[in-house]
Amino acid sequence: MYRLICTGCGKEYPGDSLAFRCGCGEPLEVLFAPESKSFSSEGQSILNRFSSFLPPLKDEAFLSMGEGWTPMSRSFAFASECDFEFYLKNESINPTWSFKDRGTYLTLLDAVEKGYKGFGTVSTGNMAASVAAYGARMGMNTTILVSKNIPAEKIRPIAIYGPRVIKVDGDYGELYLKSLETGPSKGIYFSNSDVPMRVEGSKTIAFEIYLQLGEKVPDFVIVPTSSGGNIRGIEKGFREIAEAGLSERTPVMVAVQACGCAPIHNAFDSGREKIERVPNPSTIAHAIENPFPPSGNAVLRMLKKNGGLTLCLKEEEILEAQTRLAGEGLFAQPAGVTSVAAIKKLKELIPLKKARIVSIITGSGLKYPSILERHCLSAESISIGDLEAAL
Repeated sequence: MYRLICTGCGKEYPGDSLAFRCGCGEPLEVLFAPESKSFSSEGQSILNRFSSFLPPLKDEAFLSMGEGWTPMSRSFAFASECDFEFYLKNESINPTWSFKDRGTYLTLLDAVEKGYKGFGTVSTGNMAASVAAYGARMGMNTTILVSKNIPAEKIRPIAIYGPRVIKVDGDYGELYLKSLETGPSKGIYFSNSDVPMRVEGSKTIAFEIYLQLGEKVPDFVIVPTSSGGNIRGIEKGFREIAEAGLSERTPVMVAVQACGCAPIHNAFDSGREKIERVPNPSTIAHAIENPFPPSGNAVLRMLKKNGGLTLCLKEEEILEAQTRLAGEGLFAQPAGVTSVAAIKKLKELIPLKKARIVSIITGSGLKYPSILERHCLSAESISIGDLEAAL
């Protein structure tokens, strides 16, 4: 049986606890000793493939939609100017087009196992769509809490799955915590961005990178960072690989944020131990626009222990990276390309010669098509009689 441990004070909780955060306010993390120190070659779902490194969950209702096992390819757009190996881990291939499906799948299994009748989350984007989709697949009553001023274009891709969508007037960070506090008494498992099982889902990204590199660990992993749950999970995965004796080291983790909303970067860059709320967040990278991330302090502790880094990017740098990435066939959302845009700044800080670097592309550009208005895109018009000359 697994346990839960506080990432801040170290207090332990039983695995069947309904708590998602410690009494000290910091997030909890799954703690258990794997039965095996190897990965399975059988099964298609992340639960089967990595069962020895995941909590003992069961998928008796066949809820997996094929999340995980996303492609990782060498980058061509940057090849001519790079003296290092640069890989793109494309998470937009997941069922609802973002990395969120990994964690949603495991949290749904956890919710079913613990007897919850309701499933939900606090989100306005990738996670909301993911939870709504998986909740519909299970046939659970699903509740999505969003901010009062969310535009209609963001609600429709969530509402199509049939959840109950509730607009809430109030502080978004407070809503996040209040949902976790009140959810159990209402029979709703709130699969929010840094709950323990969601972090467990994210760590499977590390396992796949390790296997796709021929059982090797990269030197750097660059992760677009919002709430902090994803980068915590990826670091945890590499840490467990090392603890199992499958590697002698872990990669340097690089947390990337948009300069218009960079609470983790601001705290790390100034040497603070805790994050501070960004008063007026503004960025085109909406998926990482979290002014007061719930795992912010945990990420700061992890980066300092790991020897990690933070970077922030300007809007024009994000747009440029989106164009360059499209040049090699990948259309990613602005938040998803920040891990690629960060390469230029990382090169200025650290010698990268012969380094092996992996950037996580967190979500598809199809989730945010209105961003195309920021690019100079056009099409030619001719008559059919002029086709031969035009060609």
